[in-house]
Amino acid sequence: MPGIDTSALRNARPSPHDKRQSTCPFNPSHPGAAPYNSNYPYTGARNGLPGTGVGGIKVPADGDIAHAFEAPGPNDIRGPCPGLNAAANHHFLSHDGIVTFDELVDMQQNVYNVGYEVAVLLATIGIALDGDVVTGKLSLGCDATSRTSVAGSLLGPEVGLNGHNKFEADTSLTRNDFFLANGDNYRFNGTLFQMMAATCQNNNFNRDNLALYRFQRYQQSRADNGNFYFGPKALLLYGAASFLYTAFPSLGSGGAPDLATMQSFFGAQADGNGGYTFNHQERIPPDWSNRPTPFRSVDVAAEIAAMYLQHPVLFGGNVGPDNFNALSYGPIRDGNFPATAQNVWCLLYQVATDNVPSSVTGVLALPLQVVTWATGKLNPVFQDSGCPLKLL
Repeated sequence: MPGIDTSALRNARPSPHDKRQSTCPFNPSHPGAAPYNSNYPYTGARNGLPGTGVGGIKVPADGDIAHAFEAPGPNDIRGPCPGLNAAANHHFLSHDGIVTFDELVDMQQNVYNVGYEVAVLLATIGIALDGDVVTGKLSLGCDATSRTSVAGSLLGPEVGLNGHNKFEADTSLTRNDFFLANGDNYRFNGTLFQMMAATCQNNNFNRDNLALYRFQRYQQSRADNGNFYFGPKALLLYGAASFLYTAFPSLGSGGAPDLATMQSFFGAQADGNGGYTFNHQERIPPDWSNRPTPFRSVDVAAEIAAMYLQHPVLFGGNVGPDNFNALSYGPIRDGNFPATAQNVWCLLYQVATDNVPSSVTGVLALPLQVVTWATGKLNPVFQDSGCPLKLL
Protein backbone atom coordinates (compact mmCIF):
# COMPACT_ATOMS: atom_id res chain seq x y z
CA MET A 1 0.00 0.00 0.00
CA PRO A 2 1.40 3.40 -0.93
CA GLY A 3 2.52 5.65 1.88
CA ILE A 4 1.68 9.30 2.26
CA ASP A 5 4.32 11.66 3.60
CA THR A 6 2.42 14.48 5.30
CA SER A 7 5.10 16.99 4.40
CA ALA A 8 3.82 16.82 0.85
CA LEU A 9 0.23 17.57 1.78
CA ARG A 10 -1.38 20.93 1.30
CA ASN A 11 -3.37 22.49 4.08
CA ALA A 12 -6.99 21.57 3.82
CA ARG A 13 -9.67 24.24 3.63
CA PRO A 14 -12.49 24.03 6.14
CA SER A 15 -14.64 21.08 5.21
CA PRO A 16 -18.17 21.81 3.98
CA HIS A 17 -19.20 18.71 5.91
CA ASP A 18 -18.14 20.04 9.30
CA LYS A 19 -21.55 21.39 10.21
CA ARG A 20 -23.99 18.52 10.04
CA GLN A 21 -27.05 19.74 11.94
CA SER A 22 -29.15 22.36 10.22
CA THR A 23 -29.90 23.88 13.62
CA CYS A 24 -28.24 23.53 16.99
CA PRO A 25 -30.39 23.57 20.14
CA PHE A 26 -30.35 26.92 21.88
CA ASN A 27 -31.01 27.18 25.59
CA PRO A 28 -31.33 30.80 26.77
CA SER A 29 -30.44 29.59 30.25
CA HIS A 30 -26.74 28.82 30.72
CA PRO A 31 -26.45 27.60 34.31
CA GLY A 32 -22.84 26.44 34.24
CA ALA A 33 -21.82 23.37 36.18
CA ALA A 34 -23.42 23.01 39.60
CA PRO A 35 -20.88 24.26 42.15
CA TYR A 36 -19.08 21.93 44.53
CA ASN A 37 -19.08 22.59 48.25
CA SER A 38 -17.39 21.43 51.44
CA ASN A 39 -20.17 18.94 52.17
CA TYR A 40 -19.58 17.13 48.88
CA PRO A 41 -15.97 17.83 47.86
CA TYR A 42 -15.41 14.68 45.79
CA THR A 43 -11.68 14.70 44.91
CA GLY A 44 -11.45 18.41 45.62
CA ALA A 45 -10.71 19.50 42.03
CA ARG A 46 -11.65 23.16 41.57
CA ASN A 47 -11.00 25.88 39.00
CA GLY A 48 -9.03 23.64 36.63
CA LEU A 49 -6.47 22.71 39.30
CA PRO A 50 -5.43 19.28 40.61
CA GLY A 51 -7.61 17.49 43.12
CA THR A 52 -6.43 15.05 45.75
CA GLY A 53 -6.66 11.97 43.51
CA VAL A 54 -8.26 10.12 46.42
CA GLY A 55 -11.26 8.32 44.98
CA GLY A 56 -13.54 5.47 45.90
CA ILE A 57 -16.20 8.15 46.44
CA LYS A 58 -19.89 7.67 45.79
CA VAL A 59 -20.99 9.83 42.85
CA PRO A 60 -23.32 11.60 43.19
CA ALA A 61 -22.88 11.62 46.95
CA ASP A 62 -25.91 10.91 49.12
CA GLY A 63 -27.70 14.17 49.69
CA ASP A 64 -26.00 16.05 46.84
CA ILE A 65 -29.19 17.13 45.10
CA ALA A 66 -27.27 19.68 42.99
CA HIS A 67 -25.81 16.75 41.04
CA ALA A 68 -28.94 14.63 40.81
CA PHE A 69 -29.78 13.27 37.36
CA GLU A 70 -31.85 15.47 35.06
CA ALA A 71 -32.57 14.30 31.52
CA PRO A 72 -31.60 16.76 28.78
CA GLY A 73 -34.36 18.93 27.41
CA PRO A 74 -34.97 19.76 23.74
CA ASN A 75 -32.78 22.87 24.01
CA ASP A 76 -29.79 21.12 25.60
CA ILE A 77 -26.80 19.99 23.52
CA ARG A 78 -25.48 16.46 23.74
CA GLY A 79 -22.97 14.77 21.45
CA PRO A 80 -21.02 11.60 20.70
CA CYS A 81 -19.35 11.08 24.12
CA PRO A 82 -21.53 9.24 26.67
CA GLY A 83 -19.18 9.99 29.56
CA LEU A 84 -19.49 13.74 28.97
CA ASN A 85 -23.22 13.53 28.28
CA ALA A 86 -23.80 11.67 31.55
CA ALA A 87 -21.75 14.27 33.44
CA ALA A 88 -23.84 17.08 31.95
CA ASN A 89 -27.05 15.21 32.84
CA HIS A 90 -25.83 15.23 36.45
CA HIS A 91 -24.81 18.93 36.30
CA PHE A 92 -21.10 18.20 36.76
CA LEU A 93 -20.90 20.03 33.42
CA SER A 94 -23.28 22.77 32.36
CA HIS A 95 -26.62 21.12 31.62
CA ASP A 96 -27.13 23.09 28.41
CA GLY A 97 -24.02 21.47 26.89
CA ILE A 98 -21.85 24.59 26.60
CA VAL A 99 -18.90 23.79 28.85
CA THR A 100 -15.63 25.39 29.88
CA PHE A 101 -12.05 24.19 30.22
CA ASP A 102 -12.16 24.34 34.02
CA GLU A 103 -15.46 22.45 34.14
CA LEU A 104 -13.99 19.68 32.00
CA VAL A 105 -10.81 19.36 34.06
CA ASP A 106 -12.68 19.44 37.38
CA MET A 107 -15.38 17.00 36.28
CA GLN A 108 -12.98 14.36 34.97
CA GLN A 109 -11.20 14.32 38.32
CA ASN A 110 -14.23 14.58 40.58
CA VAL A 111 -16.53 12.16 38.75
CA TYR A 112 -14.21 9.60 37.12
CA ASN A 113 -10.98 10.21 39.10
CA VAL A 114 -9.05 10.77 35.90
CA GLY A 115 -5.49 11.94 36.60
CA TYR A 116 -4.93 15.68 36.36
CA GLU A 117 -2.52 15.46 33.42
CA VAL A 118 -4.97 13.29 31.43
CA ALA A 119 -7.86 15.60 32.28
CA VAL A 120 -5.86 18.62 31.05
CA LEU A 121 -4.86 16.81 27.86
CA LEU A 122 -8.41 15.80 26.92
CA ALA A 123 -9.87 19.21 27.74
CA THR A 124 -7.11 20.91 25.74
CA ILE A 125 -7.60 18.73 22.66
CA GLY A 126 -11.35 19.25 22.76
CA ILE A 127 -11.24 23.03 23.03
CA ALA A 128 -8.27 23.54 20.70
CA LEU A 129 -9.80 21.50 17.87
CA ASP A 130 -13.55 21.95 18.39
CA GLY A 131 -14.03 24.96 20.66
CA ASP A 132 -12.67 28.42 21.38
CA VAL A 133 -9.32 29.08 23.06
CA VAL A 134 -10.20 32.70 23.83
CA THR A 135 -13.32 31.91 25.83
CA GLY A 136 -12.22 28.39 26.79
CA LYS A 137 -15.66 27.09 25.80
CA LEU A 138 -16.77 24.00 23.93
CA SER A 139 -20.04 22.56 22.70
CA LEU A 140 -20.56 18.93 23.71
CA GLY A 141 -22.17 18.35 20.33
CA CYS A 142 -23.21 20.62 17.49
CA ASP A 143 -22.02 23.98 16.15
CA ALA A 144 -22.81 26.59 18.80
CA THR A 145 -20.27 29.18 17.69
CA SER A 146 -22.50 32.07 18.76
CA ARG A 147 -22.25 30.78 22.33
CA THR A 148 -18.70 29.42 22.44
CA SER A 149 -17.07 32.41 20.75
CA VAL A 150 -17.27 36.14 21.38
CA ALA A 151 -15.45 37.46 18.33
CA GLY A 152 -15.53 34.77 15.68
CA SER A 153 -13.52 31.58 15.60
CA LEU A 154 -9.85 31.22 14.74
CA LEU A 155 -10.63 27.95 12.95
CA GLY A 156 -13.89 28.99 11.31
CA PRO A 157 -17.11 27.54 12.68
CA GLU A 158 -16.66 25.93 16.08
CA VAL A 159 -18.42 22.69 15.30
CA GLY A 160 -18.22 21.20 18.77
CA LEU A 161 -17.42 17.58 19.52
CA ASN A 162 -19.51 16.52 16.51
CA GLY A 163 -16.75 17.94 14.28
CA HIS A 164 -15.55 15.16 12.01
CA ASN A 165 -11.94 13.96 12.15
CA LYS A 166 -11.08 16.29 14.99
CA PHE A 167 -11.99 14.67 18.31
CA GLU A 168 -14.70 12.47 16.77
CA ALA A 169 -13.59 9.97 14.11
CA ASP A 170 -14.62 6.95 12.07
CA THR A 171 -14.90 3.52 13.76
CA SER A 172 -16.71 4.84 16.86
CA LEU A 173 -18.02 2.22 19.26
CA THR A 174 -21.66 3.30 18.96
CA ARG A 175 -21.81 6.17 16.46
CA ASN A 176 -21.98 6.08 12.65
CA ASP A 177 -19.16 7.08 10.36
CA PHE A 178 -19.81 10.61 9.15
CA PHE A 179 -19.98 9.76 5.44
CA LEU A 180 -22.08 6.63 5.93
CA ALA A 181 -24.94 8.46 7.64
CA ASN A 182 -25.25 11.83 5.88
CA GLY A 183 -23.20 13.48 8.59
CA ASP A 184 -24.95 11.87 11.56
CA ASN A 185 -21.86 10.82 13.52
CA TYR A 186 -23.24 11.86 16.90
CA ARG A 187 -26.44 9.98 17.64
CA PHE A 188 -26.58 6.61 19.39
CA ASN A 189 -26.76 3.63 17.02
CA GLY A 190 -28.51 0.70 18.67
CA THR A 191 -27.23 -1.76 16.08
CA LEU A 192 -23.63 -0.87 16.91
CA PHE A 193 -24.31 -1.13 20.64
CA GLN A 194 -25.80 -4.57 20.02
CA MET A 195 -22.68 -5.56 18.06
CA MET A 196 -20.46 -4.35 20.89
CA ALA A 197 -22.50 -6.23 23.49
CA ALA A 198 -22.39 -9.41 21.39
CA THR A 199 -18.60 -9.16 21.00
CA CYS A 200 -18.12 -8.56 24.71
CA GLN A 201 -18.94 -12.14 25.61
CA ASN A 202 -19.96 -13.24 29.08
CA ASN A 203 -21.26 -9.75 29.80
CA ASN A 204 -17.69 -8.51 30.10
CA PHE A 205 -16.62 -5.22 28.50
CA ASN A 206 -12.94 -5.82 29.28
CA ARG A 207 -9.82 -4.96 27.31
CA ASP A 208 -9.68 -8.21 25.34
CA ASN A 209 -13.27 -8.00 24.15
CA LEU A 210 -13.18 -4.29 23.39
CA ALA A 211 -9.88 -4.65 21.52
CA LEU A 212 -11.59 -7.20 19.29
CA TYR A 213 -14.62 -4.95 18.80
CA ARG A 214 -12.41 -1.97 17.94
CA PHE A 215 -10.73 -4.18 15.31
CA GLN A 216 -14.13 -5.23 13.94
CA ARG A 217 -15.24 -1.61 13.65
CA TYR A 218 -12.03 -0.72 11.83
CA GLN A 219 -12.53 -3.52 9.32
CA GLN A 220 -16.19 -2.61 8.87
CA SER A 221 -15.54 1.08 8.28
CA ARG A 222 -12.59 0.49 5.98
CA ALA A 223 -14.66 -1.88 3.84
CA ASP A 224 -17.85 0.21 3.72
CA ASN A 225 -16.68 3.83 3.81
CA GLY A 226 -15.03 5.18 0.67
CA ASN A 227 -13.99 8.23 2.74
CA PHE A 228 -12.75 6.17 5.69
CA TYR A 229 -9.95 7.85 7.64
CA PHE A 230 -7.95 6.54 10.59
CA GLY A 231 -5.38 9.17 11.50
CA PRO A 232 -3.16 9.93 14.51
CA LYS A 233 -6.11 11.24 16.54
CA ALA A 234 -7.63 7.75 16.31
CA LEU A 235 -5.52 6.92 19.36
CA LEU A 236 -8.23 8.76 21.29
CA LEU A 237 -10.70 6.06 20.22
CA TYR A 238 -8.65 3.44 22.05
CA GLY A 239 -8.47 5.70 25.07
CA ALA A 240 -12.24 6.18 25.03
CA ALA A 241 -12.76 2.42 24.76
CA SER A 242 -10.46 1.84 27.74
CA PHE A 243 -12.70 4.06 29.87
CA LEU A 244 -15.42 1.41 29.61
CA TYR A 245 -13.46 -0.94 31.85
CA THR A 246 -11.21 1.48 33.78
CA ALA A 247 -13.58 4.38 34.58
CA PHE A 248 -17.20 3.36 33.96
CA PRO A 249 -17.43 0.39 36.38
CA SER A 250 -18.15 1.25 39.98
CA LEU A 251 -14.74 1.49 41.69
CA GLY A 252 -13.06 1.53 38.27
CA SER A 253 -10.84 -1.40 37.38
CA GLY A 254 -11.87 -3.12 40.60
CA GLY A 255 -15.50 -3.17 39.54
CA ALA A 256 -17.47 -5.07 36.93
CA PRO A 257 -17.54 -3.66 33.37
CA ASP A 258 -20.88 -5.33 32.73
CA LEU A 259 -23.79 -4.71 30.39
CA ALA A 260 -25.97 -2.95 32.95
CA THR A 261 -23.21 -0.40 33.58
CA MET A 262 -22.78 0.28 29.85
CA GLN A 263 -26.52 0.57 29.30
CA SER A 264 -26.69 3.23 31.98
CA PHE A 265 -23.83 5.37 30.65
CA PHE A 266 -24.81 4.94 26.98
CA GLY A 267 -28.56 5.35 27.53
CA ALA A 268 -29.13 1.99 25.86
CA GLN A 269 -32.48 0.38 26.53
CA ALA A 270 -33.22 -3.21 25.52
CA ASP A 271 -36.11 -3.36 23.05
CA GLY A 272 -37.18 -6.88 23.95
CA ASN A 273 -36.08 -8.30 20.61
CA GLY A 274 -32.34 -8.50 21.23
CA GLY A 275 -31.72 -4.92 20.12
CA TYR A 276 -31.33 -1.55 21.80
CA THR A 277 -32.88 1.89 21.54
CA PHE A 278 -31.74 5.20 23.00
CA ASN A 279 -33.65 6.36 26.07
CA HIS A 280 -32.11 9.88 26.26
CA GLN A 281 -30.97 9.14 29.80
CA GLU A 282 -27.20 8.72 29.81
CA ARG A 283 -26.53 8.60 33.51
CA ILE A 284 -24.22 7.47 36.28
CA PRO A 285 -25.48 4.10 37.55
CA PRO A 286 -27.12 3.96 40.99
CA ASP A 287 -24.88 3.33 44.01
CA TRP A 288 -21.83 4.05 41.89
CA SER A 289 -18.38 5.02 43.19
CA ASN A 290 -15.43 6.32 41.20
CA ARG A 291 -11.96 4.78 40.90
CA PRO A 292 -10.00 4.62 44.16
CA THR A 293 -6.81 5.78 42.39
CA PRO A 294 -6.39 8.23 39.49
CA PHE A 295 -6.28 7.04 35.89
CA ARG A 296 -2.94 8.69 35.14
CA SER A 297 -0.98 9.29 31.96
CA VAL A 298 1.08 6.12 32.36
CA ASP A 299 -2.13 4.13 32.77
CA VAL A 300 -4.03 5.53 29.80
CA ALA A 301 -0.99 5.36 27.50
CA ALA A 302 -0.35 1.76 28.50
CA GLU A 303 -4.00 0.82 27.94
CA ILE A 304 -4.06 2.43 24.49
CA ALA A 305 -0.87 0.64 23.49
CA ALA A 306 -2.04 -2.71 24.86
CA MET A 307 -5.43 -2.51 23.17
CA TYR A 308 -3.94 -1.50 19.83
CA LEU A 309 -1.30 -4.24 19.93
CA GLN A 310 -3.88 -6.97 20.41
CA HIS A 311 -5.16 -6.26 16.89
CA PRO A 312 -2.78 -3.83 15.12
CA VAL A 313 -4.21 -1.95 12.14
CA LEU A 314 -2.77 0.45 9.59
CA PHE A 315 -3.18 4.20 9.95
CA GLY A 316 -4.39 5.93 6.81
CA GLY A 317 -7.59 6.16 4.80
CA ASN A 318 -9.54 5.41 1.68
CA VAL A 319 -9.45 7.56 -1.42
CA GLY A 320 -12.58 6.05 -2.89
CA PRO A 321 -13.76 2.45 -2.49
CA ASP A 322 -11.08 -0.22 -2.10
CA ASN A 323 -8.27 2.32 -2.39
CA PHE A 324 -6.56 2.50 0.99
CA ASN A 325 -3.55 4.78 1.40
CA ALA A 326 -1.25 4.30 4.37
CA LEU A 327 -0.12 7.31 6.39
CA SER A 328 3.29 8.47 7.59
CA TYR A 329 3.32 10.96 10.42
CA GLY A 330 5.58 11.18 13.46
CA PRO A 331 6.31 7.63 14.63
CA ILE A 332 3.72 6.23 12.19
CA ARG A 333 5.53 4.98 9.06
CA ASP A 334 3.65 3.53 6.08
CA GLY A 335 0.66 3.07 8.34
CA ASN A 336 2.50 1.11 11.01
CA PHE A 337 2.60 2.43 14.56
CA PRO A 338 5.21 1.18 17.09
CA ALA A 339 2.77 1.26 19.98
CA THR A 340 4.72 1.80 23.16
CA ALA A 341 3.23 3.74 26.03
CA GLN A 342 5.84 6.47 25.47
CA ASN A 343 5.03 6.77 21.76
CA VAL A 344 1.32 6.96 22.57
CA TRP A 345 1.68 9.72 25.15
CA CYS A 346 4.03 11.79 23.01
CA LEU A 347 1.83 11.42 19.93
CA LEU A 348 -1.17 12.63 21.90
CA TYR A 349 0.82 15.75 22.83
CA GLN A 350 1.68 16.23 19.16
CA VAL A 351 -1.98 15.86 18.15
CA ALA A 352 -2.85 18.83 20.38
CA THR A 353 0.03 21.13 19.46
CA ASP A 354 0.99 20.46 15.84
CA ASN A 355 -0.45 20.41 12.35
CA VAL A 356 -1.95 16.93 12.06
CA PRO A 357 -3.41 15.18 9.00
CA SER A 358 -7.19 15.51 9.04
CA SER A 359 -7.59 13.27 6.00
CA VAL A 360 -5.34 11.48 3.53
CA THR A 361 -5.40 14.62 1.37
CA GLY A 362 -5.13 17.44 3.91
CA VAL A 363 -3.67 18.74 7.15
CA LEU A 364 -5.43 20.74 9.83
CA ALA A 365 -3.18 23.77 10.25
CA LEU A 366 -3.54 25.18 13.76
CA PRO A 367 -3.35 28.98 14.07
CA LEU A 368 -0.49 30.28 16.20
CA GLN A 369 -2.88 31.51 18.89
CA VAL A 370 -4.34 28.02 19.23
CA VAL A 371 -0.88 26.41 19.41
CA THR A 372 0.25 28.99 21.97
CA TRP A 373 -2.80 28.30 24.13
CA ALA A 374 -2.46 24.51 23.83
CA THR A 375 1.26 24.46 24.68
CA GLY A 376 0.59 26.78 27.61
CA LYS A 377 -1.85 24.23 29.01
CA LEU A 378 0.11 21.08 28.16
CA ASN A 379 3.80 21.88 28.59
CA PRO A 380 3.57 22.09 32.39
CA VAL A 381 1.94 18.64 32.67
CA PHE A 382 4.26 17.12 30.04
CA GLN A 383 7.48 18.63 31.39
CA ASP A 384 8.70 15.34 32.87
CA SER A 385 7.24 13.08 30.17
CA GLY A 386 10.36 12.68 28.06
CA CYS A 387 8.43 13.93 25.02
CA PRO A 388 9.86 16.69 22.82
CA LEU A 389 7.90 19.82 23.68
CA LYS A 390 7.04 22.71 21.42
CA LEU A 391 8.57 25.95 22.63
CA LEU A 392 7.20 29.21 21.25
